[in-house]
Amino acid sequence: MAFLTLIIGNKNYSSWSLRPWLALKQFELPFDEVRIPLYTPESTAQIRQYCPDGNGKVPILIHESRAIWDSMAIFEYLAEMYPERSWWTGDRSGRAIARSICAEMHSGFFALRNQLAMNCRGHFPNYEITPEVQQDIDRITTVWKHCREKYGTGGGFLFGRFTIADAVYAPVVLRFRTYDVKLDPICQDYSEAILALPAMQEWLDSAIAEPEIISAFDPAN
Repeated sequence: MAFLTLIIGNKNYSSWSLRPWLALKQFELPFDEVRIPLYTPESTAQIRQYCPDGNGKVPILIHESRAIWDSMAIFEYLAEMYPERSWWTGDRSGRAIARSICAEMHSGFFALRNQLAMNCRGHFPNYEITPEVQQDIDRITTVWKHCREKYGTGGGFLFGRFTIADAVYAPVVLRFRTYDVKLDPICQDYSEAILALPAMQEWLDSAIAEPEIISAFDPAN
């Protein structure tokens, strides 16, 4: 058994599950994975078996006798446990920006998250983009361009090498792909760098193979 266990939801739909899963893969920390299909009558009870004190949602990281819920809490716990992995960028100014944009994703972009649900299997090129969603898209692409132009030397990611910030924005890359959001060259190159990660391809392969369909998140059904 691995030292860490990550409790996740459906890979096709669960954006918050993807974030710590991708980070663990990229930082080469072995872990066991427990997948709980979401939005079933049993989902919350199954999740609470692993984390009785939590909010009944995924992801959850199990380490020794501890259960850590919420993606950002998981990231901070891992960064504290394994500081040699350099989860954040090495530059203090860059770290300040990275933490800020991660918090912005965690607490905002509700129009994008509510109207463009993550759906790895889907492709909806004619899906209506509302003004509220477009505003979120414009803000995200502004963030990406700023980070790439100011901090992105030395690699294809927001701060050059892969960091927590890339794990946080990886589900947005998938949303943009699913709904055929048109991107400028800088943002397109960044999206392609995320999609080219072997771990992302592994996640996508598993997502496509899942049998569950959640109609609320699948415009085709």
